[in-house]
Amino acid sequence: MFRQTRAVLQKLRYVRFNGQQQTWRQRSTSAKEKALQYQPGQKIHGFTVREVVAVPDLFLTAVKLTHDKTGAQYLHAARDDSNNLFSVQLRTTPMDSTGVPHILEHTVLCGSEKYPCRDPFFKMLNRSLSTFMNAFTASDYTMYPFSTQNGKDFQNLLSVYLDAVFFPCLREQDFWQEGWRLENEDPTNPDSPLVFKGVVFNEMKGAFSDNERLYAQHVQNKLYPDHTYSVVSGGEPLAIPDLTWEELKRFHATHYHPSNARFFTYGDLPLENHLKQIQEEALSKFDRIDPNTEVPSQPHWTSPREDHVTCSPDALAPDPAKQNTLCVSYLLGDITDTFEGLTLSLLSSLMISGPNSPFYKSLIEPKIGSDFSSVVGYDGSTKEASFSIGLQGMAEKDTERVKQIISQTIDDIIENGFEEERIEALLHKIEIQMKHQSTNFGLSLASYVASSWNHDGDPVELLRISDNVTKFRRALEENPRFLQDKVKHYFRENTHRLTLSMSPDEAYLEKQAQAEEKKLQEKIHGLSDSDRKEIYEKGLELLAAQSKTQDASCLPALKVSDIEPTIPITPVHLSTAGDVPVQYCEQPTNGLVYFRAMCSLNTLPEDLRLYVPLFCSVLTKMGCGNLDYRQQAQQLELRTGGMSVSTQVIPDSTQLDTFEQGILLFSSCLERNLPHMFQLWSDLFNSPHFDNEERLRVLVMMSAQELANGISYSGHMYAMTRAGRHLTPAGDLQETFGGMDQVKFLKRMAEMPDLSQVMRTLPRIKKHLLNPDNMRCAVNATPQKISDTAAQLENFMKDVAANRKERKSIRTNIIRKPLDPLNESGPSRKLLTEPHFQPCQMKTFFQMPFPVNFISECIRTVPFSHQDYASLCILARMMTAKYLHGEIREKGGAYGGGARMGGGGLFSFYSYRDPNSTQTLSAFRKGVDWAKSGQFTQQDIDEAKLSVFSAVDAPVAPANKGIGCFLSGITDEMKQSYRERLFAVDHKSLVDVAERYLGVGQRTCGVAILGPENDAIKKDPSWVLK
Repeated sequence: MFRQTRAVLQKLRYVRFNGQQQTWRQRSTSAKEKALQYQPGQKIHGFTVREVVAVPDLFLTAVKLTHDKTGAQYLHAARDDSNNLFSVQLRTTPMDSTGVPHILEHTVLCGSEKYPCRDPFFKMLNRSLSTFMNAFTASDYTMYPFSTQNGKDFQNLLSVYLDAVFFPCLREQDFWQEGWRLENEDPTNPDSPLVFKGVVFNEMKGAFSDNERLYAQHVQNKLYPDHTYSVVSGGEPLAIPDLTWEELKRFHATHYHPSNARFFTYGDLPLENHLKQIQEEALSKFDRIDPNTEVPSQPHWTSPREDHVTCSPDALAPDPAKQNTLCVSYLLGDITDTFEGLTLSLLSSLMISGPNSPFYKSLIEPKIGSDFSSVVGYDGSTKEASFSIGLQGMAEKDTERVKQIISQTIDDIIENGFEEERIEALLHKIEIQMKHQSTNFGLSLASYVASSWNHDGDPVELLRISDNVTKFRRALEENPRFLQDKVKHYFRENTHRLTLSMSPDEAYLEKQAQAEEKKLQEKIHGLSDSDRKEIYEKGLELLAAQSKTQDASCLPALKVSDIEPTIPITPVHLSTAGDVPVQYCEQPTNGLVYFRAMCSLNTLPEDLRLYVPLFCSVLTKMGCGNLDYRQQAQQLELRTGGMSVSTQVIPDSTQLDTFEQGILLFSSCLERNLPHMFQLWSDLFNSPHFDNEERLRVLVMMSAQELANGISYSGHMYAMTRAGRHLTPAGDLQETFGGMDQVKFLKRMAEMPDLSQVMRTLPRIKKHLLNPDNMRCAVNATPQKISDTAAQLENFMKDVAANRKERKSIRTNIIRKPLDPLNESGPSRKLLTEPHFQPCQMKTFFQMPFPVNFISECIRTVPFSHQDYASLCILARMMTAKYLHGEIREKGGAYGGGARMGGGGLFSFYSYRDPNSTQTLSAFRKGVDWAKSGQFTQQDIDEAKLSVFSAVDAPVAPANKGIGCFLSGITDEMKQSYRERLFAVDHKSLVDVAERYLGVGQRTCGVAILGPENDAIKKDPSWVLK
């Protein structure tokens, strides 16, 4: 997977510091205490301990080591978290855009000395209980992480990963499959035309069809033009065919060496075992080399530069006449200076985050563009950091004006600085993020330290967050102009800055296609007849290898008997506050309180449904009570970990045509801020502001832009939602709230000159939704805080009681389900049912400005509690691993594809970034034939079970314990009986469900494709074209 580090780092700008506090294993002393017993200088299995540091903020002990023989660096974070993680990262610094590190990342996972079978990586997904397995190519490193809660599984995966990274086969055939190859369009027909194929080739074509991604790549290449950052590490589609197999092997020999590696382990498993295994299986076989992969500093420009690039027009842009992007990027300091890095990332937040920030006021609010440019803010993913600021969705004529505003805003910041309260709000955010516990803390940590450590920064220094925050406070006390001086130094006086503009070119895709055709002709031009014959024969060889049943017996595997037979019970207790049902769940939340409220949509008039997602996204952003939207944003940051509202469509667990519809309010806060958090909710219930048209327009533009930008990442999700639309009543509402219907609706709204009608609609929706009469709440907090929270919740209910009205449901068919299955007469959930719903078949095609397709076919089957549901879940996993992956990815060249069984009773096939369209639909059908024929073994079934259980048993954070039951009514007892049904699935039941639900005569299905112009589909009258 190619990782655009900018995007990833924006999500991780403040890592979510967290992880499970409780561990399910009995230990005499905790992992972090044990690790404190190591001494600097101590020798363990070929490593020497360099440093041992307690990091109380993050509840861990960091142990830094080096490998004596090769110089490999090692960091272990010991923490009482059973979700253990391993990662190895290598500094990969390509000097061309052939995508060599990215293609290598794919190819090393295709078989190794000890595990020579094809594709051990994908096979291990089904032979393990991993909670995470992947590989990333960033601009200057490649990382191979996995995590699991099972000790034996950890050793198995570590063995496969070490062998893949250090001793891969790198067969030429794997290079053709994963990288690029010339092949007959139909490999079985020597007369069909020659074309480029390959997984990475198609992945990067798909990636570059996304304008945000394209722009980010250009910014990096042009701001750092002198070394590795000037090339595309993931591969520029037209440069990929210049890479040879020899160059790939050479790159591996020089870069994939322990002397160029950094190992990271995390969790509660003992460090010695990891070191022993890594030494014995890999490091002992190497000597030290000088890898010579350092990245030199980018020479500073003496004067600023400007540049321009083009992209394809976006059919879904909120305003078709405004599709330009302009952004100014500044080169900052070296990221290995941890304190400077923290200061600049905090400074960046103060400059651009939220409606109180100077750039939001000067660039977003005048509505010159639809949103900040895709590259915005501090980016510490390169050796020297950068800061970017600009707009997307703007008109070309505003270019000079935007440059002027950016320059003026920087001057204003230098003069006026920042309000103290905004700085406090930002530091409060860091405090919350350090206390909030997520389940993938190890992975967050590995990603957080990766870039700085890659350039020999000190990873332990990065973990000492509160020390750096204290230092930051001190710097501000000593010099009140501390931040203004930084702005002056890095922005006003910085001559290394790039102004990059991008505009749409109607002929862009055509030019791309022509350039690819020209490249293809260059490759074909010199071919003799015997060359063509060889290409045809190699194509047949690859197809034969892809079609051969693989012997994976060399790979380690867990057994089904290694899976826990029962689930741990999560105790919850039900109560009420002011007649509203409340579920309390006591959890070790580190002093945070998590609040949720589910509000029903049953009384909402049908014509208002399309507006609900917009209502959810603007409710907490337009002001409330005495606060305007700026003051509200400030209070949210100062007093809470955020407040959000989202749509909910919850299919019933027993009936396909029954579902619950609502919105979910969610917020969290430190215990000391409970009264403040509930006060903010009270103000939203009692007096939300919906009257500021200027503000609403900004929010509508940003939402429309965000949805339009997201399609090229999540096209398969949009295809699945649309394909399921006419199969169940819940599917229809899901399309309304989160499908292409919603994207189009928001685009129309963004184009409206006058939003007054929308402003009249929002209070009507509020009246129906924020009504305590059809609401239930859930609280997760520490045992000590439950009664305090209950008292605050009572007060909140008194405050909002005036909004309580008994309103009639719009639909007559309402089913009540008790919240407590043992108390029939107690409070209940009200579900809608449509007993006479008629599913219908529909095939929809959306023409999009992408060179690849996103495809889905959905089939109506059975709900969660049905006895066949478990068999369908196992079948979907098994079809994906044993049939569809080979057909759609390996042979078809799509980036991904498979089948999944959804809780709403829909069995879905999908493909992602797929060069084919109707061919993939026939692969789905052949997959069903394969399942019906029963050509699979007990081992195949067991592997599918392991894969399904690793998802079923994925760790749940304290904030989310008991929430599945709160939302969907699925109790621990129901989960346990589903678990028993999963264990019981056998060969006969799999063939049986394939025949009964998926066979051609039996099924009711919907199909959807998002993709480029398609003549075959246009001519076929059975398709609806959008």
